[in-house]
Formats: sequence, C-alpha cells, structure tokens
Amino acid sequence: MTHTYHISGMSCNGCRNHVQEKLSGVPGVTNASVDLARQTATIEMDSHIPIGTFQEALSGTHYSIHPPEHKEVHDDHQMHDHGQAPSVREKSPEEKGSGVFYCPMHCEGDKTYDEPGDCPVCGMDLVEEQRMKSSSGEQWTCPMHPEIVKDEPGSCPICGMELVPKEPDLTAEEKTYNKLLRKFRIAVGFTLPIFLIAMSEMLADNPLYEVLDLKYWNWIQFALSIPVVFYATWMFFQRAYSSIRRMSPNMFTLIGLGAGVAWLFSIVGLLFPDLFPDQFKTEAGTVHVYFEAATVILTLVLLGQLLEARAHSKTNSAVKELLKLAPNKATRVIDGREEEVSIDAINLNDVLRVKPGEKIPVDGIITEGDTSIDESMITGEPIPVSKSVNDPVSSGTINGNRTFLMKAEKVGSDTLLSRIIQMVNEAGRSRAPIQKLADTVSAYFVPIVVLISLITFAVWAVWGPEPAYVYAMVNAVAVLIIACPCALGLATPMSVMVGVGKGAQNGVLVRNAEALEKMNKVSMLIVDKTGTITEGKPAVEKVGSFSDSFNEKEVLQLIASLNRNSEHPLAEATVKYADEQNVERLESTNFNAVTGKGVEGMIRENKVALGNLKMMEHAQANLSDSMRDEARSYQDQGKTVSYLSVGGQAVGYVVIGDKIKESSAKAIRELQAKGIQVVMLTGDNVNTARAVAEELNLADFHANMLPEDKLKEVEILQEKGKIVAMAGDGINDAPALAKSDVGIAMGTGTDVAIESAMITLVKGDLHGIVKARNLSEAVMRNIRQNLFFALVYNTVGIPIAAGVLFPVFGILLSPMIAALAMSFSSVSVIANALRLRGKSI
Repeated sequence: MTHTYHISGMSCNGCRNHVQEKLSGVPGVTNASVDLARQTATIEMDSHIPIGTFQEALSGTHYSIHPPEHKEVHDDHQMHDHGQAPSVREKSPEEKGSGVFYCPMHCEGDKTYDEPGDCPVCGMDLVEEQRMKSSSGEQWTCPMHPEIVKDEPGSCPICGMELVPKEPDLTAEEKTYNKLLRKFRIAVGFTLPIFLIAMSEMLADNPLYEVLDLKYWNWIQFALSIPVVFYATWMFFQRAYSSIRRMSPNMFTLIGLGAGVAWLFSIVGLLFPDLFPDQFKTEAGTVHVYFEAATVILTLVLLGQLLEARAHSKTNSAVKELLKLAPNKATRVIDGREEEVSIDAINLNDVLRVKPGEKIPVDGIITEGDTSIDESMITGEPIPVSKSVNDPVSSGTINGNRTFLMKAEKVGSDTLLSRIIQMVNEAGRSRAPIQKLADTVSAYFVPIVVLISLITFAVWAVWGPEPAYVYAMVNAVAVLIIACPCALGLATPMSVMVGVGKGAQNGVLVRNAEALEKMNKVSMLIVDKTGTITEGKPAVEKVGSFSDSFNEKEVLQLIASLNRNSEHPLAEATVKYADEQNVERLESTNFNAVTGKGVEGMIRENKVALGNLKMMEHAQANLSDSMRDEARSYQDQGKTVSYLSVGGQAVGYVVIGDKIKESSAKAIRELQAKGIQVVMLTGDNVNTARAVAEELNLADFHANMLPEDKLKEVEILQEKGKIVAMAGDGINDAPALAKSDVGIAMGTGTDVAIESAMITLVKGDLHGIVKARNLSEAVMRNIRQNLFFALVYNTVGIPIAAGVLFPVFGILLSPMIAALAMSFSSVSVIANALRLRGKSI
C-alpha cells in the first residue's frame, strides 16, 4: 500500500532527512520518501498503518504529519514543485479546498499548488484537480454542536442529541463559482443604475435633470461605483498589480489599465474640472465621466470569469464520472463471518464478498463463484464480460446478478481506477508542443497591445475629430479591453483536458498531451504478435516426439516440469495442459530463462532446454531436416513450436496455438485506411510470423526478434523519417516502447510495459489504437480551431477597437462592447473544447 501525507515544519534538507529517517523506522514501512518542495511524505507499507502511528514517531520533534485533506494551512502558498512559492492573496476559509490546484492555462507547465489562489503568471483562478479522497463513507454530526463528527450514527457526547448525516462539503470549484456569482450579483446591482444614469444623457429632455443637476448625478455614479471597484471586482486590480510587480503582464494587466484609467480619469474630472480643456466638458460645464464604462467593463469581465468557472467544471467531467465509480464500502469475509468496512480498511489478500449489482471495491481475482461484470466505464465496451475463478476484476466495475468471493490484490492508489484517475489528471495538466505557438505570441502580446493603445491615443488626439482627446481616450481604452491573451492561452489546455477525459471513458489512457499530438502524425505502427494481435491466451494443440527413448507423455512431463518455474504465457499453457492430462511433474533445478530464446534447467541430472531454434543452438542440440519439416507444417498455420532437448539431443516439441483476436483484422484495416503502415515484430519463428502477416495483410514483418532487435528496428525506421508508434504488452517490449515516438501498452500486459508507454489501452485490443488515432485527430483539430479563433479574434478585434472602420463607415467600438467581446472570447474557446465530449471515437 502507498499513502501520501503532508508534512509541516520542514525548512531544509536536514529536516527532510530527519523526517524520512523517523518515518522509515516505523514497523511495517517498506519505504518512505520525503519531498521538501512539496512538503509531502510518500510511504509504502505492507498493510495499512494508522496515521497516529506516524504522528507518534514524529512526537518530540517540531514536525507534524497530516492526511492530505486535513493538512495544516500555512501563510505561504504551498506548491508541488521546486522553487520559490509565489505570493498570492489570502483566501477565506470557505474558499479553501482540500485538493491539488493548477493553472488552467498551464503557465508553469505541470506545476500544482496545495491551496486555491491566482496563477502568478496569468492571474487566472487556479482550478482544483479532481482526485480520490482517502476518507470514504457517510459522516454524522450534531445539529447543536457541528464540531462533533463521527463515522457512524449515535448520540452527541455533549448534549445527547441524535446525530444527523453531515452535508457533504462543497468542492473548491463550487465555492469559487458561488463566490463569483455573489460578487456578480452585487456588481450588477450597482452597475445597472450607473448605466441608466449615464445613458439618460442621450434623452432630449432628461427627467433626471429635473431632480438634480448633472454634477450631482456624477457624484451618485461615483458613489455607486465604489462597491463595484473595491469589492466585487477588486481582485482584477490586485492581479493587475501583481502582474506588473512580477514583470509578467497578462489579461488582467490590460483590464486594470483600461478600467482603471477610465475610473481614475472620472475621479480627477469630478474633483478638479478646471484642469481639463473645454473639449472634455459637457454643455453643463462638467467633465465627461466614464464611471459607467469602467463599471460595465469590470462587471462584464466578472461575467466572463463566472461563465469560465462553470465551463471549467465541465472540462474535467470525465474525471468526476470516474470518481463516482469508486465505492465507499465493501463486505469483508473473515472466518466465514461478514463485516462491512470502508475501502480504506481493506488490506492486501483480504477476502471480499461482492453481491449482485454492487461495485467491485478493489482490484483482485475471483476465488469462488462466477458472474458477468459491466466494465464499460473503464473499457468503453458495453457488453458485460463473463468472469470465473482466477479471473481478474477491477475496482469500480459493476457486478452482474451473481454473488462471488474475491481476493484483494491491489488497494488504495494501486487500483486500476486510481491509476486511471491519476493518469488523466497528469495528462490534463501536460503541455502539447503545439502550445509553444501560443506561448510565443503571449510573451509579446500584452506589451504590443499597450503600445497599440498608446499609438491609438496619439493618432486620435492629433488627427481625430473634436473632441479629439475624448475620442482618443475612449478608443485607447477599447484597445486595452478587447485584447484577450487568455483565449490564446486556453486554446490548447482546454482541448487536451476534455480529450484526455474522453479517452479515459473509452479505455484509452493518455500519459501526456505530447502523446496526443504525436499520435496524430504517426505513419508507422509496430505491433507485437502474442497478446497484441493474438488473444495472448495460448493453448497446447499437440505434443510430439523425435526420439524412441521418449514418448509424447514423457516429453510433456519434461516440458511441464521445466516450465512450472516460468511465468511466460506459453509456459503457463503447457503446465495447464499437463495438469489436464494428469501428468506428474518432476523436480527441476538450476532454472534459467534465456531472453528471446527459451528456458533451461536440470531434471534427473540431465540438462533440459526448451525454446526456439536459437535456444537449440544455445543448448548445442542439432535438428535434422525432418524435424524442421515436421515443425514447419504447424508453423505455416500460424502456430508456435517450441523444441525440447535433453543432454544436447533434440527429443520432442510442443505446438501451441494462439488465436488471432477478432478485432485485430478490422482494426488493422482501419489503420491502413488512415495511411498508417502496420508492421509486426515477433520473437516467434519466420513461418508462424509469415502466416499471421499474410492473414492480416500486414505491410511487413520480422521474426525471431530479441528485445534489442525490436529496439534497433524502431531506430532504423525513425532514421528513415517515420513517426513510429509501438504497441506491445510484455517486458521484452519495454525498450522499444520507450524508444518509439508513441509507445502504446496493452492494459492486459505487464506494469513495465505500461510504465514505458505514452498511451495505455485498458482493454488489450488493437481497436483501441484506432480509438487513440481518432481521439488525437479530434483533439488536434479542436486545438487548431481554438488557436485560429483566438488569433483571428485578436487580429480583427484590436484594429476595430482602435477605430480603423471610422474613416470609411463611421463605426466606433464602445469599450463596454469590447469588454463583452473579450469576456465571451475565452468562454467560446472553452465551449468549443467541450464539443469533444460528444465526439464518437
């Protein structure tokens, strides 16, 4: 089991080493790793250890350990990365979440933070990552004493009242949205009367002037603007100031400058009207004020932030759906007695009972009973899968109409569901190479916009109609307001986040955004045979003898006796077949697996070897032409033949068949239709490989491949300019998977292969590669649409705001309309990304 806790009190590497030493010394801990920058401890243990044990280990020191969701809150903005923690505004307790937070524009890559706040680069609200909670189940509290919280019903120890179910806490995402909504309502409440007062000036006989003179209405506008500026939208000015102080200009720099200039100009005009020339003044002698422009701009920007917050909550909806799959409780069986326990209390090798319709609590294998299981939520395949004894089951999948017993093999963060959620979160925060374009433009965007605004002011002040300075200021402000670097910054991350979630719902797990982009460019796909093209469930079809000294049963006995020490699928098939034939196994010693060739050992003081032709050469066992011809007759049918030698003499063989998956032929045809060449690399012999390649109409194949040979073939293809994807499921595929441009691991394979891959297919099926290609095409198309919209919006919008249409059409863009356009530009990018949720892959 692996748990991550928060550590407080550390300030240097000496502290880190001290904490790590203390935690490593706790009985049952197999490994403890402490991260100073993240202020966390990752602890591996044989079975669950209560946090109190770790707290006791750190007693007497000034360090303390906390669960992730109950960590000690510090003044500093904790961050999950090395470097200095950015300074951010302090959040109220109601706004603080319990998760990990990241910038939606990924300004600092995959850096994450422990507390909500603003991104120190772009100023946007940090978004809470959706993740598994370590605590589960319903909690109970006292209506009179809310500080009393228990995991089960009962009475309050203070007043004796019956405890009631505790309402679930809002997520940081929901709290942020509610806070923005409350501020927006306040902003609208004060901005609307300002707007009406200002617009009434357009009436010929303004009825308001019969009540008060214009200068008094200006003072009323000023008074009404104070709550908007200093409460509802004050955060925009804070972010603008922070961006200037950090020399990192962003969208809020432009908003702060534009709205701030309009508001401060109005204040100065209100207090010191004699400072301004006549062209700035009305017929009543008052200076034109722009309180309505400033407040409407700020309120519309706040509306945009509100809509973005709601849209952001939908971009990670796939992870939220995955989180819903995680059950809270399970039924554990101990000595025939059943007890209901929380998921956190399940240990490795616990026996669990899963009843009809229940969600499977952890990963494991069935030990008693049979059933059908709905795995659609993690594989995307709607048809229930039949399961029986020794078959694996995964957390979050749904049992059919039968009860069964299972043994827990992976719990906590090690379950498939937890790993999927973690992979989706990490991939959603990664940066695609195509984002470099947006980053390059964004680096110069704000300074250029400010320069254009100044040029606009100067041009209108010199050549504009009277009142020239009024036109100059209004258009300069409009330029500042309409520019939207956020639309450009959000173009890639939003599409990636939604796309990665879409893939997870269809059994395609993407490690990072780069994998999506590269998958779209793949021109060559390399596939392994066993377990990738074939079922990976080999079965013995024939055992033959080359020698009069050994009959077929004795050959099978030697093969099974040697293979019982091997975990290779072919070896397991021979052992299973021998058991079915009631063949007694012999004692074997000095077992050795020769990579890419076979296995060897000692049986009854004879050196026994089993494997391919290379293994026979290794064992110095010669094969006659008749032996080779007999084996070739099976190999030409696509079967695998392993030879057996005893004491350097070839004595027999075993024929093993591995059925080609029904989906392989269809998937390969679809990939070839997309212009992808499919090549098979296999450790099997040439004849077997040729038979499979011809049946599937593959572009090419290579047989007798060792792991290093597969790696070299990938390098050769890359040198020819091919973008290579490699699909495999075994340890021998790991080097080639890591070297390829896009490594694709079949989820039914080994953990080593999955760790080496950029894309993992939950269901070990080549059709998943078709899904991955379709997904990458859809995401990259969506990203290009977003980038095009963001670039065109700014390229067209800024000149219009500057007034280029005025000389010909007499059209000017009000700063308020500019603010509305700017607010909806970011929302439009997110809305376009959300279309990926309905895309069929």
